[in-house]
Amino acid sequence: MSNVAIVTDSAASIPEAIVERLNIHWVPYYIHRGEEVLRDLVTIQRDAFYKWLPTARELPKTASPGPGDYVQMYEGLAQQEGVREIVSIHMTSKGSGAYQAARVAKEMLAEKMPHLRVEVIDTLNVSMCQGWMVIEAARSALAGKSFADIVNQVRSMMPITRMIQTADTLKYLYMGGRIGRAKHLVGSFLNIKPLIGMDDGVIVPLGQARSRDKAYEAMTQMIETTVGKMGKIKIAYVHAAAQEEAEKIKGLVERRLTCVESLIAELSPALGVHTGPGTAGVCYYPVKDEG
Repeated sequence: MSNVAIVTDSAASIPEAIVERLNIHWVPYYIHRGEEVLRDLVTIQRDAFYKWLPTARELPKTASPGPGDYVQMYEGLAQQEGVREIVSIHMTSKGSGAYQAARVAKEMLAEKMPHLRVEVIDTLNVSMCQGWMVIEAARSALAGKSFADIVNQVRSMMPITRMIQTADTLKYLYMGGRIGRAKHLVGSFLNIKPLIGMDDGVIVPLGQARSRDKAYEAMTQMIETTVGKMGKIKIAYVHAAAQEEAEKIKGLVERRLTCVESLIAELSPALGVHTGPGTAGVCYYPVKDEG
C-alpha cells in the first residue's frame, strides 16, 4: 500500500484499466440534462452520452464536484485505508470549480483531521494533460516516493504538458462558455478545421487547416517543433466518439517522433459536453529518457 494517495476527478479521462492498476482515486463531475442529474462515468457512460448529444436541443450543464464530495473522498481514504497524505490533482481553475472545491474540502478537514496532509494542485490544464500528471504521480506513489517528491514532480510537468485538438465545430465550447481566447474561430467556414490548445489555463487558438488530415499533419508538426525530430514523448491520443480519428493521428505521430509511451483515451461525458462528438487530438509531454 502506498503512503501517498492520488486523487483526481473524472475530467482527467484516464482509461479505466490504468485507474484500477495504479490505484487512482477519482470523484465524478455532475451533468445536468434537463431535470436529470447525472454523475460522470457513474450514471452516464461515454457510448450512450455521445449517441445522445447530437440530438440535444439544449446543451447540458456541467458542474464540478462540490467540497462535500472531496471531503467524503479524503475522509474515506484516511479512515478506511489509513492514508495520511493525499495529492489531489485537478483541471484548470479557470474553467472549473473543482480546484476551489477541493481547497475548501482541505480546509474543512484541517481541524477535524489535523494529521491528514493534503496538497491540492491546479494543473492549469485539462483532459489527459491532467491525466498524465495523475498517472505519473500514482506511479511514483506506488514506487514509494515521498509526498514532497510527488508534488514537485506534478508541478514540474505543468509547464511542459501540452494539448492540441481539433473538431468539425467549436459550437459546443462556445455554447458552454469554455472557448477562451479562440472565440474568433467559431465562425470559421465549415471546411476549416480549427486547432486549439491551452495556455495558462485557458483555451487558445493554434491555427486552422482545410481538412482533418491537414489538421493532424499540423498537430504532428507542432509536436515535432516543440520536442525536435524523433524527440521522446509520452502521448495520449484523445477523442470523443472518434476512435478512428485518434488512430489516424497516432499513425502520423509515431512515424515522426519517439513515443516512449502512448495510449488512446476517450473524453469523459463531462468534457464531451463542451467539445462535442468527433473531437480528436493529443495530450503529450517530452521525456528525457525511458525511465
